[in-house]
Amino acid sequence: MAGMGGAAPVNGGASGKGQALLPFVILLFFAWGFSTCLVDLVAPALKSLFSLTNFEAGLTQFAFFIGYAVVSLPASFLLSKLGYLRTVVVGLLIMMVGCLMFAPAANAGVYEGFLAALFVLASGITILQVAANPLVAILGKSETASARLTFAQFLNSFGTFLAPFVGSALILSHIEKAPDPATLTAVQLAAVRHTQAQAVQTPYLIIAGVLLALAVLFWMLRKNTAAPQAEKAVGVGEMLGMLKYPRLAFAVLCIFVYVGAEVAIGTYMTSYLTQSNTLGLSLANAGKMVAFYWGGAMVGRLVGSFVLAKVSPGKVLSVASLAAIVLILVSAFSVGPQAGYALIAIGFFNSIMFPTIFTLGIEGMGHRTPQASGLLCMAIVGGALIPPATGFLGDHFGLGLAFLLPAACYLVIAAFGWSARKPAPALFVQDELTTAPAE
Repeated sequence: MAGMGGAAPVNGGASGKGQALLPFVILLFFAWGFSTCLVDLVAPALKSLFSLTNFEAGLTQFAFFIGYAVVSLPASFLLSKLGYLRTVVVGLLIMMVGCLMFAPAANAGVYEGFLAALFVLASGITILQVAANPLVAILGKSETASARLTFAQFLNSFGTFLAPFVGSALILSHIEKAPDPATLTAVQLAAVRHTQAQAVQTPYLIIAGVLLALAVLFWMLRKNTAAPQAEKAVGVGEMLGMLKYPRLAFAVLCIFVYVGAEVAIGTYMTSYLTQSNTLGLSLANAGKMVAFYWGGAMVGRLVGSFVLAKVSPGKVLSVASLAAIVLILVSAFSVGPQAGYALIAIGFFNSIMFPTIFTLGIEGMGHRTPQASGLLCMAIVGGALIPPATGFLGDHFGLGLAFLLPAACYLVIAAFGWSARKPAPALFVQDELTTAPAE
């Protein structure tokens, strides 16, 4: 099918002044991509630091992604109240607070402190996603919404590509150089853990400074740039009632399983690649290899932004999901480099999944798009539940077989893509796009 199945929630495109905002909004995708991917490096670091099992290490992702379940619905109300740009500023400031919380967690050397910091960080990212994802879809022609959001996700992937290199250099290299805890006294072990914890906080303190600069930028933009108005908030019951629309409900399920699968693979890839039956790498080098998993998504999103402008997004989504399943099966039932590189290659096929599921989900939602966006972002909580479940399976059956759980997730996504291969009907009437006056 020519054109896009993932239509934006408006008729027509944004005004020229509104479109001028698009590059600044897309910049946000890089910021939260970098911050999110860094958790993949924090998990193995804290596993070593606090001698955790795979399941316990997966709780870092639980603490991070549970924020989406808790904050997504309030974020949609915040968006309705404050508008897009002020909501972005709030999200950036909350992210900054979460990053700053790594300092007291590191000084205290308390695992739960890191979990709390990750939760607050994720809360800010959730608010950003609820505002930025639909805003990118709105600021342009409806026919190219999926392609535009995929390009924005390209910058998101660029952030996830850089994060493993930074995390390996600033975090894992310090963890790996630490002496064997069994050879240390209690006092020595406490001192070593304090030093290692300090390494974990460093990149987040740098990120906090960048987030503050972005918050100032968007606070200034609110006066000079026209942005689409968000609709009035609705009650929680009414919002959840939107799940009666099958396509949106299926999309919510797919966001849940997609994020869970993607994060589960990223979380345990470092440990998987250190195993002698895969690549047998050192911890720091294995952490750097995670960059190629996310780098594949970056390349795939660049390619996908062109492919999705010409081919039915639903069909592309199905093919990408089936390819991911094949790669997991190859990895799970083989050994050596083939097993390791097959898992890394999944990143390329992950590339178009989130933006395509998202735009297919909000298609036809019209003025109810902010509520639909809140539901879809709430489903990102899959990243809190599926990684620990994968870790539990890894503790009992090995990580290779544990990745069959993400494979089942991709099967669900393939079914959704095929069911959404045709455009959805408009369920709500959407007025012509208006712009907010200077605030």
